[in-house]
Amino acid sequence: MNERKMYLPIAAVVAVLVLSMPAAFAAETADPKVAEPIPEPRSFVTEHRGEFNGVSVRYTATAGETYLRDEDGKPKASIFTFAYVRTDAAGPRPVTFVWNGGPGSASLWLHMGTFGPKRVVVPSDAKNAGLPPYPVQDATETLLDVTDLVFVDPVGTGYSRALGEHEGKEFWGLNEDALSMAEFIRTWVTENQRWNAPRFLLGESFGTTRAAAVAEILETDFMLRLNGLIFVSQALDYAGSTPYVRDNLISHITYLPTMAATAWYHNKVAPRPASMESFVAEARAFASNQLLPALFKGNALPASERAEIVRGLQRYTGLSSEYIERSNLRIQGFRFAKELLREEGHAVGLLDARYTQDQLDDLAAEPSGDAADGAISAAFKAALMQYLRSDLNVDWDRLYLAPADSNLNKEWRWRTAPEGEAWEPWPVNTAHNLSRALRANPELRVLVASGYFDLVTPFFDAEFTLNRHDIEASRVDYRYYEGGHMMYVNEPSRTRLLDDTRQFILQQLRTAR
Repeated sequence: MNERKMYLPIAAVVAVLVLSMPAAFAAETADPKVAEPIPEPRSFVTEHRGEFNGVSVRYTATAGETYLRDEDGKPKASIFTFAYVRTDAAGPRPVTFVWNGGPGSASLWLHMGTFGPKRVVVPSDAKNAGLPPYPVQDATETLLDVTDLVFVDPVGTGYSRALGEHEGKEFWGLNEDALSMAEFIRTWVTENQRWNAPRFLLGESFGTTRAAAVAEILETDFMLRLNGLIFVSQALDYAGSTPYVRDNLISHITYLPTMAATAWYHNKVAPRPASMESFVAEARAFASNQLLPALFKGNALPASERAEIVRGLQRYTGLSSEYIERSNLRIQGFRFAKELLREEGHAVGLLDARYTQDQLDDLAAEPSGDAADGAISAAFKAALMQYLRSDLNVDWDRLYLAPADSNLNKEWRWRTAPEGEAWEPWPVNTAHNLSRALRANPELRVLVASGYFDLVTPFFDAEFTLNRHDIEASRVDYRYYEGGHMMYVNEPSRTRLLDDTRQFILQQLRTAR
């Protein structure tokens, strides 16, 4: 007899058995909590050849998942990355792990803006990127001649997700995020046999907050040494980058040089010096030596000194003496963005104060939206989504989260103490983590890249932060660019940033020999 006639398909047998069971028994044996099996990590691999810094390079692009595992060895999170690995070079290749900030930002900005092998081209002069299609070109100045590059999307961004019984909120917090990124790096270097390779971390904005915390975990807990850290738009100690906190005197000091650069750029300084750098240096000195002591004195400030401060603020911000008096000498950074061009009905950008945007409400105290973000974000997203399909052959129906999971910011934990323990909120600060990492690794150095027109993470705050917290000045290199938070959208700044980063990496590689 034909075997196919002797036996019912297994699914049919199960159905018959279930239908013939007493209802109570079937209800007791059904387990609604049984999770579907977690599939193997997805990976899309392509081979490429390009010329970077005049060097011909063959490389593999791997767009794929790395699984983090819990104590039982079960997958708890998928970290999706874009890894560019050179295949025609001998020896232990350096690898640089790159991420953006947020928290809740995928890596598309650094990926498609400057450090990836392709880049979207937006106007260099702070104009709106306009309508699609947006040009995407080879990024021949990027770093694949000297280091492999791994662009990382944290959980809840890009294609990265929590897995199984785990939830995204387990990874959404200052400590939780840092640990997951450190675990990812440990996993990646293990799976790719890179334990004895030179390693660098490169972060932007909150990505620098993260990098400092990750560096300490890698250096002190995982015994995984780093060769260098690159901070783009540094944000370690938030006291200097929170102008909207009313009693935060520090922010009035750290923001003033950026306001001066912005006023100079928009021709609100009279007389206008020929050199922006020298004007900014004057503003630094005024902020530290005159404004800070004056604000500290409060109501005890003598009238003559107050008048001198008003004149100085008028000089360096381009704002009227009446506004400065009404602000009680405390010019809030985000309000400055609205006030500088109020008569024209425009606000300057926060991420990049070179940009301007017409405002619907000309009487509001602060801008509605950000001129820089609105001008370029659509171009970056469009370029990445096209590049994923056309160049990297990523054929996946999973949604690429940029912006992030809608619950990420609502459920993000800044708390640094375990539940049940006393905890008093302070400004977020991972400068102490950096300080401990530098002590654990005496050869570790930091490159700090800052934009003059960044009203989110002002460049003077980088100096204020890293010149204290027991960090040796000789371990930190500062570089400044005529752009904003994403200084690489300004073409001269993009090429300079890449050159400065390349020279920093080469310097640290020479130190390791």
